[in-house]
Amino acid sequence: MVDHKQYTYRVIWSEDDGEFVALCAEFPSLSFLAPEQSAALEGLVDLVRDVVADMAANGETVPAPLTGKRYSGKFQVRVPPEQHRSLAIKAAEQGISLNRLVSSMLSV
Repeated sequence: MVDHKQYTYRVIWSEDDGEFVALCAEFPSLSFLAPEQSAALEGLVDLVRDVVADMAANGETVPAPLTGKRYSGKFQVRVPPEQHRSLAIKAAEQGISLNRLVSSMLSV
């Protein structure tokens, strides 16, 4: 069974709610509101634990934690031909590869 503590959690302030909201990337439909950051996180971790246990008990596929996935460092992005040309020109002008140019733009 998946360890619910290995999922990707974050806590942000919700101006609309006037409280902290905890979110889990692997379960985007779940959230937990609380006046304190730690309480929001604890509440969501407990909720995810219960959801994972329920899914497992019902034979449903439990999402794998993102932290356990391995990434190759490669992905493809489709852009309009004009944008491709413009990026290729910028890369050539800087004397670097298109890949290096786009990678540096994404890291900003």
